[in-house]
Amino acid sequence: MKKILVIQTASIGDVILATAVLEKLRHYFPDAGLDFMVKKGMEELFRDHPFLNHVVVWDKSGKQKEFLKLIKQIRKEHYDLVVDIQRFTRTGLLTVLSRAKESVGFNKNPLSSFFTKSIPHEIGPDVHETDRNQKLIADITDEMPEKPRLYPKEIPDAGYQIPDKIPPKTSSGIRDPASGIYYTISPASLWFTKQFPAEKWVELISKIPPEATVYLLGSKADFDLCEKIQHPESGIRYPACNIINLAGEISLLESAALMKQAKMNFTNDSAPMHLASAVNAPVTVVYCSTTPDFGFGPLSDDAAVIQVTETLTCRPCGLHGLQRCPYDHFNCAMQIELSQLVSRI
Repeated sequence: MKKILVIQTASIGDVILATAVLEKLRHYFPDAGLDFMVKKGMEELFRDHPFLNHVVVWDKSGKQKEFLKLIKQIRKEHYDLVVDIQRFTRTGLLTVLSRAKESVGFNKNPLSSFFTKSIPHEIGPDVHETDRNQKLIADITDEMPEKPRLYPKEIPDAGYQIPDKIPPKTSSGIRDPASGIYYTISPASLWFTKQFPAEKWVELISKIPPEATVYLLGSKADFDLCEKIQHPESGIRYPACNIINLAGEISLLESAALMKQAKMNFTNDSAPMHLASAVNAPVTVVYCSTTPDFGFGPLSDDAAVIQVTETLTCRPCGLHGLQRCPYDHFNCAMQIELSQLVSRI
């Protein structure tokens, strides 16, 4: 294997979990040129990556002409192997038209019959996404998946445009000038039923030691939600801890660097959980409408899953969550006890 392409052009979490395949291929084929195809916007995650040869960027908003250019670009590389982790027609078409010597993907891809090899895609309570993906390359490596991994630089670093809101390191090596303790909370999700309510995050922050700093993380779209948590209207008075809204102000890779040295990172079942896993940062994940049984649980050494203890017949209500609770009670979130999270502070 001299040249290998791995394709995963889905969302942030899927892309991060696919890095486990890159790690395994690198271990078995250290001299191979290893490329990774992601959709536009995801390439920042791989800035200064230590072993990727090239990050191929697919602008999915582009016209058909751009897609044809992408096919030509891939053909010119003369790959020995293309690994298609997705299950959609267009990535299947890229794989088939790549003219690679070998190609492999899941049998749920509509074009899998044209791959050199197709692998069953199975969802089960004991099957993590990294286990599923590993099956694609098990015959040329082994059965055990690696953990996903990203390679952020330390903060502060000349290569990062980190706002002055993040204090410099102290002599202890941590970045809080008061006590060296900080937490991150990533309160948002694309899906309403996967998002722990803002008032619940407010309650949690009220229990955090006053000498600590709390960083609220997310995208630009999450800024207002983080502002609502930073300045609650509920009448709850926070302790003297410093609460800083970084939503939309730092990149995904910079967020991962910040999470790496946090005392604890609190997230929903969403992309920040996978960021924490990829740098082996401590993480506490709140599952509302979804469950870890779908195979997307945290992989950090210090990881905890928080979910409602009562059996709800309506849970889970979907693989990816919904934009509203079908029964309008949202018990999968509202019945989670605050003490479950406080124990992780």
